[in-house]
Amino acid sequence: MLDLTHMRRNYSLFELDESSVDTDPMKQFEKWFKEVLECQTKEPNAMLLATCGADHIPSIRAVLLKLFDERGFVFFTNYNSDKADDIAQNPNVALEFLWLDLERQVKIIGYAEKISKTESLKYFLTRSRESRLGAWVSDQSHVLSSRQALMMQIEKIKTKFGNGEIPLPDFWGGYRVIPIKIEFWQGRQDRLHDRIVYTKEDGEWRISRLAP
Repeated sequence: MLDLTHMRRNYSLFELDESSVDTDPMKQFEKWFKEVLECQTKEPNAMLLATCGADHIPSIRAVLLKLFDERGFVFFTNYNSDKADDIAQNPNVALEFLWLDLERQVKIIGYAEKISKTESLKYFLTRSRESRLGAWVSDQSHVLSSRQALMMQIEKIKTKFGNGEIPLPDFWGGYRVIPIKIEFWQGRQDRLHDRIVYTKEDGEWRISRLAP
């Protein structure tokens, strides 16, 4: 077995203080997101999504953030997927961004709800034609007999739509995660990390520092 006990590094790039963060966590997130874009991190909008259905068994997977604003964080998926089943049973979810190039993490606790069909269509139309076709054939999270079977489905759907428009599937769209707690984690030396958390109370954001 590999010995991983000595795999560690000291974090020293930045610091984070209550007095320096924005009073609005979404504006603070936007600031950090712009900075991670500038350092050209691969897939900076990749985030881990944790869900837990009625069976109380947690599940986690990586998805892509496609929109964020004052209302929350939006990702897209098949509404028949495992994650969608979990959300239907229990809308409470968690998101995690890990940006190692900047020695940062952002953790978000909140609840997920479907966005409007109009919002989903607006994003769907920005996707490549191939990705729109893929949305039609992927029975996400369900057992697939083979890769060949999937490619056969792609050919069938290409024939069905021909050169015409590809409509938004009824079973595909977005979720918005509405945050109630957002933590900004900045790595520091000797594992004495900075952790600033925003907690929503009575419609207002309260800022606190957490022990590392």
